[in-house]
Amino acid sequence: QVQLVESGGGLVQAGGSLRLSCAASGRTLSTYAVGWFRQAPGKEREFVGAITRGGGSTDYADSVKGRFTISRDNAKNTVFLQMNSLKHEDTAVYYCAADGSMFNVRYRTGTNYWGPGTQVTVSS
Repeated sequence: QVQLVESGGGLVQAGGSLRLSCAASGRTLSTYAVGWFRQAPGKEREFVGAITRGGGSTDYADSVKGRFTISRDNAKNTVFLQMNSLKHEDTAVYYCAADGSMFNVRYRTGTNYWGPGTQVTVSS
């Protein structure tokens, strides 16, 4: 079983940047595809992006393409979400999730492991 904890959230002005981290413990994160999701108040949780176990492939929601980048450092058991050109509408709680399958992470069909989330607030 793997435990995930997100960090790096905070308050930033529109146009600014933040880098979120998803740190794993319990098992090596290299055996999992990892996804990022977000949930704004009153809205459903939505997919942001995901990365394969080896880091060779990524997938992003259209709303963040060109602004957000996911990377991973398996030696540090950590996945990152670099967020640039932030907009007010990016304000949400951001979660990371892990599953052995990229498909399961992307479509939340079998994702068993979630972090508690970190708040990102973008002021306009």
